Amino acid sequence: MSAIQYHKNADNIVILTLDSPNQSANTMNADFREALTDTVKTLAQEDKITGIIFTSAKKTFFAGGDLDDLIQIQPEHATAFFHTIQELKNQLRYIETLGVPVVACLNGTALGGGWEIALGCHHRIALTDPKTKFGLPEVTLGLLPGGGGIVRMVRLLGLQTAFPYLLEGKQFGVEQALKAGLIHDTAQTQPELLEKAIAWIKVNPKSQQPFDVKGYKIPGGDPKTPAVAQMLAIAPAILRDKTKGCYPAPEAIMAAAVEGAQVDVDTALRIESRYFTLLATGQVAKNMIGTFWHGLNAIKAGASRPQGIAKWQAQKVGVLGAGMMGAGIAYAIAIKGIPVVLKDVSIEAAEKGKAYSQKLLEKRISRSRLTAEKKDQILAHIQPTAEAKDLQGCDLIIEAVFENQELKAKVTQEAEQYLLDGGIFASNTSTLPITGLAQASKDATHFIGLHFFSPVDKMQLVEIIKGQHTSDETLARAYDFVQQIGKIPIVVNDSRGFFTSRVFGTFVQEGMRLLAEGVHPAKIEMAALKAGMPVGPLAIQDEVSLTLSEHIGNEARKALATEGKSLPHSPSEDVLQWMIHQQNRKGKAAGAGFYEYPESGKKYLWDGLSYWAKDHDLTEQDIIDRILFVQALDTLRCYEENVLESVVDANVGSIFGIGFAPWTGGAIQFLNQYGLDKVLQRANTLEARYGERFKAPELLKKHAASGEIIK
Repeated sequence: MSAIQYHKNADNIVILTLDSPNQSANTMNADFREALTDTVKTLAQEDKITGIIFTSAKKTFFAGGDLDDLIQIQPEHATAFFHTIQELKNQLRYIETLGVPVVACLNGTALGGGWEIALGCHHRIALTDPKTKFGLPEVTLGLLPGGGGIVRMVRLLGLQTAFPYLLEGKQFGVEQALKAGLIHDTAQTQPELLEKAIAWIKVNPKSQQPFDVKGYKIPGGDPKTPAVAQMLAIAPAILRDKTKGCYPAPEAIMAAAVEGAQVDVDTALRIESRYFTLLATGQVAKNMIGTFWHGLNAIKAGASRPQGIAKWQAQKVGVLGAGMMGAGIAYAIAIKGIPVVLKDVSIEAAEKGKAYSQKLLEKRISRSRLTAEKKDQILAHIQPTAEAKDLQGCDLIIEAVFENQELKAKVTQEAEQYLLDGGIFASNTSTLPITGLAQASKDATHFIGLHFFSPVDKMQLVEIIKGQHTSDETLARAYDFVQQIGKIPIVVNDSRGFFTSRVFGTFVQEGMRLLAEGVHPAKIEMAALKAGMPVGPLAIQDEVSLTLSEHIGNEARKALATEGKSLPHSPSEDVLQWMIHQQNRKGKAAGAGFYEYPESGKKYLWDGLSYWAKDHDLTEQDIIDRILFVQALDTLRCYEENVLESVVDANVGSIFGIGFAPWTGGAIQFLNQYGLDKVLQRANTLEARYGERFKAPELLKKHAASGEIIK
């Protein structure tokens, strides 16, 4: 069956129905390219056509490029790939310039290549569905819109207006598209969609693209226009400040847009294809597609979920502790329509926790993302209380109290009796081993770790920690619950710090080690940003608070002492001790840390850090490598030690939980793409210069010797 069904009606209008075989969504795969070639040949042989309509037989209009194909493209395939892209664009351009009206009937979401097909039509009509999304999100996968999206968006909107759609991958709904003039009409039903398309063709028999009309000018002007030239004089610098040189896609998009705006459409399309080829054959796109597409889809499909266990949904959830974490967890549950009991030691504390949700919801209302009625419905799902008996009937209870084993044991035993039979109990601990916490439970098989990240409303990841006795059914239910509230689950085995907290600790400690070695704090923070980390180690240490890090370190030391073990001394501890106990600087919440936090104005590094300044011979590349390698090597140790069971969970967890440089595709993919033999050499050099924490794990040596990537 062809991916494009060709039908000419009694009015000589050709209806092209997109219907990729053996797929739930239409993509620009080999089947589509072959079908488009055949379609153009058939159109060329027609003696009379009055119009062309693109429609879809799928639930959505068109999903975009075939990422399974794209990730395989290597530099040696560049010429063939370029010609394949050009051929596809030439065929779409042939249809666009045939001299008859072309209409897109958008029955659902059209992203990437799907939106590019729509842009190649003269008139766009969409079904009014609030779930429908349009846009060009390629930049989020390290690519650019290579099917004419840059060329046409710039010509329809102008450079400045088009940039957010292109550089940020901004998606938009039907109403926004209508307001922006990117679609022209809407319909309530599929039959009405087709009727309106046919009617428009009859009224506009000689339609063409506005930018193909002689004398058309790009809105706002081309790059030579003074106002545009002034904007373009600073735009690359602003963009570079955001990307820090880690992401080639936004820079290629800006270049293709600006260069393309100075030439005719066909030349602009060729320029776009060249930049697209450059990105598609590059490593960054492969890293990002591998994790942000294939990795996330594997997790969504339940890659780490025990199989053969029925899907489960929580009906009523209890949250113990209404502090920032507990309040955030309650919000994440309530916004998905699930009743939640928010318990604290006093009703005032519980009410304060509920007020946190109210504040977040009011912010959404102010941004026109929520109605007041919906806000009231969500808040009604949260029951604040100081009474444990109100937890009666919960099928899941999550404790989110302070990181203290005795306190967690106490609240577990107080609340667990109210769980429904077969219900599960979860701890939101970030470091304490789950097997130890489960000792307070009456049934350790129903006890699990659910490690949320702060702020819960923004952080997508939840780290699910299996205790020694956690059953597969409990794990499956926890996995289902995390997906039920729209979060990303990764699964890890029990150990101190698990995966994310353990590896996150290496990042902030490395920053403090560098400070103790005399490196200027601004140089440390900038090197982290240039490595691709979203924020520097000193800034993030201020966010989590220095006293919390000290507390976690003390607890780890105590626990290890009971096992007859000890932690080696680190210079980062000297920095913490000095900051907290000599300088009374405990972090952002306390108003002073590595940074100053003026009431008005931006934070800035505290000049008292000059205390640590001394001569050193570290290059910026050494600092960058120390920041990336210390995390990546410890992630690999987690995999080697079976704390992590899959590379997918390692890569996704490192980006969404720790903030590991997204351009790398994750901590283990960073090693794979670097080249494992080169990683081994670099690790040996770093170990010799800076210490045992850079020692190559045995698993790295094994894979470097075999030449096989870690998977």
